[in-house]
Amino acid sequence: MDVEEVDPAGAKALMERSGALLLDIREDDEWAAWHAPGAVHVRLRDLEAHTLDAAMPVVAVCRSGNRSGVAATKLATSEVTVYNVVDGTAAWQETGQPALRNDGTAGTVT
Repeated sequence: MDVEEVDPAGAKALMERSGALLLDIREDDEWAAWHAPGAVHVRLRDLEAHTLDAAMPVVAVCRSGNRSGVAATKLATSEVTVYNVVDGTAAWQETGQPALRNDGTAGTVT
């Protein structure tokens, strides 16, 4: 099954329009530096241990789009409707999408 790629604006629109889950599969230190409001953090290596609702679309994101592409491919084989954010969190922040640290202050892509 192919995975559709979306840019950050497209990802945000999917989340707003369909209630898609933003799945951030980066490492703990990357997540702590910043993450999108409402994102769910599951490291790529822990993905198989988590069960996701196949009825909810998923937008996978990582720093560059590579790890999230791996995650998206895995999820697609489980019949999850999944999208991969092209160029990842770097593009997310460059396009002015919200980014927060765990304490609620503005975050920075690492």
